[in-house]
Amino acid sequence: MEYRRLGRSGVQVSALSFGSWITFGKQVDNKIARDCMALAYESGINFFDNAEIYSKGQAEVVMGDILKALKWPRDSYLVSSKVYWGGDLPNQKGLSRKHIVEGCNASLKRMQVDYFDLFFCHRPDLHTPMEETVWSMHNLIQQGKILYWGTSEWTAQEIQEAIMVANVNNLIPPMMEQPHYNMFHRRTFEVDYFKLFRDHGMGTTVWSPLASGLLTGKYNDGIPKNSRLAMEGFDWLVDKTLSADRIEKVKELTEIADEIGVSITNMALAWCLKNPNVSTLILGASKPAQLKQNLSCLEVVDELNSAVMEKIEKVLDNKRVYPEY
Repeated sequence: MEYRRLGRSGVQVSALSFGSWITFGKQVDNKIARDCMALAYESGINFFDNAEIYSKGQAEVVMGDILKALKWPRDSYLVSSKVYWGGDLPNQKGLSRKHIVEGCNASLKRMQVDYFDLFFCHRPDLHTPMEETVWSMHNLIQQGKILYWGTSEWTAQEIQEAIMVANVNNLIPPMMEQPHYNMFHRRTFEVDYFKLFRDHGMGTTVWSPLASGLLTGKYNDGIPKNSRLAMEGFDWLVDKTLSADRIEKVKELTEIADEIGVSITNMALAWCLKNPNVSTLILGASKPAQLKQNLSCLEVVDELNSAVMEKIEKVLDNKRVYPEY
């Protein structure tokens, strides 16, 4: 396993991490969830991601039970949660001081841990002053309930505003962003966040590096019945992910992967890892064999030399570069 600094912080995070979105408490049973976490840990993964909204809190319950049962030394792993969607009532969501504090306390209880290593604002809250949110996260750190805080799917402008508020008030600023990044979703990461990486050393915990499974090739001939895109309530993800143009590109990318003797899955993961601004890629898996296969992508990174990367870029035709005048 390779370990990378999480931005400018001193904490080391495994280049590959493991998340519970969709799977824990919903798609897989608790034994499979435990087996996957155990395999991840034994393979060197030290970061496990969660959120209050995942399976309406049940994903945190499942992960907490597993952590308690496996009894890993607390200083051997990092665990996170995210706050924004805690319920349907007005004060059960958003980034007010009330919900941040109550949401954090509830997540800690479900996860059965004393503190979160990483704690994210799951989305920006347009109805809460930035000062209130930044102060609330700072106070959680001061209370020892979280160690680092960050954002998820915030715009570069919103993150810059949070940093400015923190600097003006001598508070602890956000240290990492959890962005959506993969071969098909690039502009925000590669262009919009350019100055955040250059000027603030922002760390990243990337989600959906396989574009919700599209970059595994399993949707080339339709949606399999046991896949996440076939699950009830995920029509929005189908509309966002699948298109004839993307599927055709996946087929072309598969030909490149075949040429260098690797799977399209591992090539897509290795492609993300080639970006120096990626701190860690969050993997999801519905069975240990799938996770084991994905972990082998670390062996593929060196196979993506300049010639291979050029072939990939020609197929994708979506490279984004920050404009310099």
